[in-house]
Amino acid sequence: MRMSKFGRLLLLLLASLALTACAAARMDQTNALRQAQYAYSAAIRWGDFEGAWNLVDPDYRKAHPMTDLEFARYRQVQISGYHDMGEQIGETLAVREIGIGVINRNTLVERQARYTERWRYDPEGKVWWLTVGLPDLWQGE
Repeated sequence: MRMSKFGRLLLLLLASLALTACAAARMDQTNALRQAQYAYSAAIRWGDFEGAWNLVDPDYRKAHPMTDLEFARYRQVQISGYHDMGEQIGETLAVREIGIGVINRNTLVERQARYTERWRYDPEGKVWWLTVGLPDLWQGE
């Protein structure tokens, strides 16, 4: 059965609309990632570690609860810089390397720390979650 010119044109139009819808959905997902990363980095830069903790995956928070003592340790530092050093973004996962300037409030000594953010997209909630917890600013010390 041959398709008329009108039928082919209609099929082409529907295919292009479907591609446009997919591209728009991907753009929305990417914008959601950018917003989550911006909110997280702003919270870290301003020393709002409790606020940053709210952007961590609820499953991770449940498995690794933060104590008051751990939050108090974060209050002993001032963040002097938060720099994106590169990223990879996939459909539902994103990885971003971060350089963080850390000043000890007691000694006023500044040092640099590296941190790898790992983000996961939740399609049901249409939200990105950080899956690795807050940065270890003490490098295991």
